[in-house]
Amino acid sequence: MASHDTGDGGAAGKKAGEPIKCVVVTPERTLFDELVEFVALPLYDGELGVLPGRAPLIGRLGFGELRTQVHGATKRYFVDGGFAQVRDDVVTVLTNRAVPSGQIDTAAAAKELEIAQSRRATSDYEVAEKNKAVARARAQIHIGAAR
Repeated sequence: MASHDTGDGGAAGKKAGEPIKCVVVTPERTLFDELVEFVALPLYDGELGVLPGRAPLIGRLGFGELRTQVHGATKRYFVDGGFAQVRDDVVTVLTNRAVPSGQIDTAAAAKELEIAQSRRATSDYEVAEKNKAVARARAQIHIGAAR
């Protein structure tokens, strides 16, 4: 039987527990560039877990929690939308804002939620913007409370 390319960048032979690289980049700086065992990404339509050997993909991020795990220790970050690419056991996250969970100001997020919920929205655009602001604030509160 002839061998063929699986389209996974050669990562299909990787075993669980082998590291993958996770890089989180904002317009201002590279926040995170480490070897990890697992990454959970908040895609706009659900959560995606990434282990070594994952097939390549590009996904749109929603507002939510990015988690990494190394030796049983979990690090949590709030990401403010953007895009993620998985290729050759490298997870690259491009986002407008990423905040470690320990640096989230839950009181400020609660105030943002209150303001967003009280905002009048009459057009489809205004409703969409209001919903995004509510989702963003709720995600920050949830991640900040899970420290």
